[in-house]
Amino acid sequence: MNTKIKITRPNCFKRFKAGILVVGVFFGGFQVVFGQTGSVYEPLRYAGGIHIDRFTHEGGLRYAIGVENIQTMRANRTHPEWSDGFGWTYNHASNLAYWNGQFFQQYLSGESDEHVPPVQTLLITSKNGKEWSFPQVIFPPYQAPKGVALQEGATGYMMHQRMGFYVAPNGRFLTLAFYGHSENPFRENGIGRVVREIYKDGSFGPIYFIRYDSQTKWNETNTSYPFYKTSKDKGFIKACEALLSNKLQTLQWFEEDNGDDGFYSFNKGEQAFSWYHRKDGKVVGLWKKSYAALSDDEGETFSNPVKAKTLIMSGGKVWGQQTDDGKYAMSYNPIDQTQYRFPMALVTSDDGIVYDNLLLVQGEVPPRRFFGRWKDFGPCYMRGISEGNGNPPGDDMWMTYSMNKEDIWMSRIPVPVKYVVEEDIHDDFENMKEGGHIIDWNTYSPKWAPVSLIKENRGNQCLQLIDEDYYDYSRAIRIFKEGTQVSVSFKLKLESVDTTQFDIDITDRYGNRPVQISIDKNGVLNASKGSNMKSILKLDLRKWYNIKIVMNTAGLGSYSLFVNEEQVLTEVSTVMAVKSVERISFRTGAYRDIPNRETPNEVKYPPLENADEKQNKSMYLIDDVFISSELK
Repeated sequence: MNTKIKITRPNCFKRFKAGILVVGVFFGGFQVVFGQTGSVYEPLRYAGGIHIDRFTHEGGLRYAIGVENIQTMRANRTHPEWSDGFGWTYNHASNLAYWNGQFFQQYLSGESDEHVPPVQTLLITSKNGKEWSFPQVIFPPYQAPKGVALQEGATGYMMHQRMGFYVAPNGRFLTLAFYGHSENPFRENGIGRVVREIYKDGSFGPIYFIRYDSQTKWNETNTSYPFYKTSKDKGFIKACEALLSNKLQTLQWFEEDNGDDGFYSFNKGEQAFSWYHRKDGKVVGLWKKSYAALSDDEGETFSNPVKAKTLIMSGGKVWGQQTDDGKYAMSYNPIDQTQYRFPMALVTSDDGIVYDNLLLVQGEVPPRRFFGRWKDFGPCYMRGISEGNGNPPGDDMWMTYSMNKEDIWMSRIPVPVKYVVEEDIHDDFENMKEGGHIIDWNTYSPKWAPVSLIKENRGNQCLQLIDEDYYDYSRAIRIFKEGTQVSVSFKLKLESVDTTQFDIDITDRYGNRPVQISIDKNGVLNASKGSNMKSILKLDLRKWYNIKIVMNTAGLGSYSLFVNEEQVLTEVSTVMAVKSVERISFRTGAYRDIPNRETPNEVKYPPLENADEKQNKSMYLIDDVFISSELK
């Protein structure tokens, strides 16, 4: 039977609203509205078209070049003197500021589980973003005054916060958090927001409530801290009132207290608000799950939040800002699975409207050492420095985040953000500052497995990778000019080798590893030969070796390996075929892809064996990394 389908032109209309062209089409009586990108109907758009590979930690993304990932607090249950003084293993929701010449990083901490008391807020500081202080308690677990009973249905008291810091116009520096009832601290279960001042000498002022929950009857008579207006410090009061009048800063509080008293002029927010100013002066508001809106009046009002459908994200936070080069960057987990928040990526924009270049910021997911409820896998809840809360020296973009909701981390992202190298590599490290940034190298540096620039006894400067961590490793990656014919040479010294291994991979833009070299705990160098690993020779400790890899991706791919100018492998097959290659990876441990998207997240298990202990130290030095490549 033949069926004829009649296609007719739909009724179209055009109209202007608030200066924005809106095009609509009527289908069967329904009006479908398509809004111009940059308007309230689509405040921003990711136009890159590239999305992640869900089966790898790196997501198959190219790296944003030169990013440092630095662990600032490593949880430890049995040696609290090595972590936070308490041995608590739920650590999350970090915030960041730069004031008085140093970084301030604030985060929530609980014994083991999310939204289970006791919960407190800790603070760590750093002058350079690399070495961090021991955590200090700035907001302790809440204790109600005598005679005040626990609210019906609550299991205790907890902390929550979407905002950590505020630098007031008078120069005062405030830190804030929110007290509520567990397991749901929001709205009618909230108590209120607390504030205290951080002084220039590093000490803290008293804790005050700056705002009580508007859906409850909490006040200074039935809570544990006084109201801020009772302070005798007029400068502190003035700073608090400046914050209370700042609509953008206080909109971060909305989901904890919806403002039944009319506190918010805009009351349609989603979750975890962040914002930035576009070049045209409009404020772009960002929320979880891809929601965005625009404001023409500095946050007094916003357009209705709409889902930016080109941005794939779930329950993790999103962070956006203007970078020091006048462009824009937005960071988030580009995955629609809340329990598996990896990788951490960013997109960039010239105007804060149209974004491109989905790039990798953090592609590591170490094992979660301690089970805890709602401890999602991967880098979670990224936050940068909010507008007005300081700007560190240099042009870098800085962000903080938690890993597996267990450890606290920091990212330094060089600006301008780039992902392509156009010239050959000649890194002897002599032009870099000892202990400083390793220019154009991507580094992953846990506390017990740091990457750093050092000087040997004779003054030679080189890259050092240390590993004392049973469950993590240090890693250094150099992106080079994409090529099909590549020559890579470097010097390698094994200072000490114990219970780990040292891996060297040549990879393509997606993270595929056609060339794999591994040095085992006995110092034996092994290299891939097709699908097998071949033992080459034993390396002596504390001796420099010149290693060279010459690779050709033509056909199924081949490479030759030289050690101290002796050819030890000749045009052997690569592990896999790739079109081209563009990075070399040095790693003090085996490649990992667990946890993956199927790893159970809420199945209880005991702490991993030796999770709190150091393994014997392994140390590797790398120098004179020279790479030339051609793309044919």
